[in-house]
Amino acid sequence: MLKSLGIAISMAALVVSTTVMSTAAVAQVPSGWQLDTGALAASGSDLLLRAPDAQIDGLFQAVHSAAQDPNDARALCTLFAPDADRSLQGLNDVAARLGPTSRSRFATALADVFVASMQSSPQPLDRAAAQQSLKAAAVTAALLHDGFVAGLQAEAGEDARCQSLRWLLDAVQSRPQTERAAMTRLLLDQGLAQVASTH
Repeated sequence: MLKSLGIAISMAALVVSTTVMSTAAVAQVPSGWQLDTGALAASGSDLLLRAPDAQIDGLFQAVHSAAQDPNDARALCTLFAPDADRSLQGLNDVAARLGPTSRSRFATALADVFVASMQSSPQPLDRAAAQQSLKAAAVTAALLHDGFVAGLQAEAGEDARCQSLRWLLDAVQSRPQTERAAMTRLLLDQGLAQVASTH
């Protein structure tokens, strides 16, 4: 298990278990600072829907920053595949492939999302509006970059898909925080499937 991410989420889980939840069995933190992500699956299933916009945007910023590095971008590409595992374990697996700086920022952002989600009620999400915002961001990326649409096609290679993802994230970055958060929730729920279907 990835130690730095395990530490961050384990500490977050400890805070939640002592301040919000009625049981102390949310996470196990033995001497190796390991996290049983399976124990968190039930309470973490609606992670993205419960966390406020600020924390979701923090996660987006961590992803956007990591995507600037070609090696980290390739790791992130797997996260946005239509059939990707975007559970806590899946996020942990992606983080394990990031470089040290990106991994640390990603771990911190994910821990912030976890703590905030456990302390918050479900956030309103207008999926139709989020899809329109994502479509607009894709149009911006397509206008700025000739290869964007081709990179979204099923027959595109990994490098082309990763480049299109980076361009899309750049376009999302230019939008207001509320829109970024909504698009991030949608992307981490459905991957690039929604974007590809509009082109």
